[in-house]
Amino acid sequence: MGRRLIAFACGDPVPERVSAIGTVKRVLEQALTSMDRSYWQTVSLVTTWQVSASICYYTVFAATPFFRDEFGLSRFTVGFVVTALTLGYAVWLLPVGALIDRFGEGRTLTLGLVGLAAGAAMVAGAPTYGVLLAAAFFLGSLYSTAIPGTNKAIYDNIAAGRQNLAMGIKQVGVTAGSGISALLVTGLAGVLFWQAGFLIAAVVGLVVAVCFALCYGIESDGDTAEYPDFRSLSRNRPYRTLVAAGFFLGAALFTTTGYTVLYVEEAIGASVVFGGIVLALVQLFGSVGRIVGGWLSDNLPGDPQRRIGAILIVQALAGAFLFVAVAATDGPLNAAVAFSVLGFFVLGNTGVYYSYMATLVTSDEMGGATAGGQLSLVAGSVVAPPAFGYLADTVGYRGSWWFLAAGTALAAVLLAYAVRLEPPIDEPAMRE
Repeated sequence: MGRRLIAFACGDPVPERVSAIGTVKRVLEQALTSMDRSYWQTVSLVTTWQVSASICYYTVFAATPFFRDEFGLSRFTVGFVVTALTLGYAVWLLPVGALIDRFGEGRTLTLGLVGLAAGAAMVAGAPTYGVLLAAAFFLGSLYSTAIPGTNKAIYDNIAAGRQNLAMGIKQVGVTAGSGISALLVTGLAGVLFWQAGFLIAAVVGLVVAVCFALCYGIESDGDTAEYPDFRSLSRNRPYRTLVAAGFFLGAALFTTTGYTVLYVEEAIGASVVFGGIVLALVQLFGSVGRIVGGWLSDNLPGDPQRRIGAILIVQALAGAFLFVAVAATDGPLNAAVAFSVLGFFVLGNTGVYYSYMATLVTSDEMGGATAGGQLSLVAGSVVAPPAFGYLADTVGYRGSWWFLAAGTALAAVLLAYAVRLEPPIDEPAMRE
């Protein structure tokens, strides 16, 4: 009471000052709450898009036994269905990345998901093997909108300091979508018919596309942007080195997921069902690794380029060591543990891969740069699995896993070199 009288005598209107401070406090609290709400709205919306897109795309991988029965295919000709899917994806990555930079991610992602839904329906309705290949190619082509578009959405809309966690959460959509598609296709085939999973995936894709268009919007600042300058990207030495490392990281990722079940069955002596459980653990721990990697990228101290690059290097080195450990594993339980930890590092590095890329290029280049980086990952997935299988046939699985260990170690060397280089840009997409 005495302090208020003294303040009043000195001409200091304490009640008004307290009221003003309270108002400012409420405004700040509302702003932070709104910011947090906006953050989670964007992350959940983009992640939902990624999940539904991956469900449509990965239905083809789950349905290969049904293609064989439906069209009377050999194992060799079944492989061409997956090849057509992957080829469509690879061919369109760079052009679609350029379109995203030019016209914005909002309308591109909306149209892309509509196309993915149509592609899933086309695969389900293919009357002949030739039409099936064309439908798979079309489906893969539209999936090229996924990684470039969702990455640009994250870096365009998420505030600095929270982008990497958002990237890790968004990347979980890929593993979640692939897992859901496997359960959807194989589960409904026994109850209804093999095409049922594709048709449900198509309906989900259309519904999510409409919701995405309404909530995210199709207007974008990309209307006034230019096409990405791929020549400029090719002169960006740290980006170029990262893309080279991406080839070996992609080889490790896709070969691991492709051969886990077969290795557990043939080399460990467990059942196919147990091999499926191990693969599910690989995907689960990979999802955890993506979230943890994103959180660390946001919260560790230091320059973003160096700290995120260091995280990626650690992931690559740990992956190389774990490939050697997997090669020496015996017994189902030990294999499950070894593969789970391997998944944490090898499947968990994609979010950090793109976060590091965002420290090397500008925001306007992010779509094209992502497309180039993803193309490198896909190239590794095309080359490495046949080489892995050839080594398994000729020298045994141990040589195959050592082959992946050597490639992942080489990726770590390339990344260590990239971190030492300065990117030729002033304002990277990754903001501190």
